[in-house]
Amino acid sequence: MSDSDTFAAHAARCTREADEATLDNVRDRALRAAAAWHAMAERSLKTEATRAAREARPAPEPAVVD
Repeated sequence: MSDSDTFAAHAARCTREADEATLDNVRDRALRAAAAWHAMAERSLKTEATRAAREARPAPEPAVVD
């Protein structure tokens, strides 16, 4: 499981907790946490994509010194 999958799972859990909450402050806290986890998942997806693109590029040729 990648970091982004873990973060998305936490966001989903917090969203469920917000849906089940009976107190406004508990619901608000869970929604704030879900938003934070979702933001982390999005950043992690971008990082994973950037890393995959960088690793897919061929390594530069070493400079030849005469």
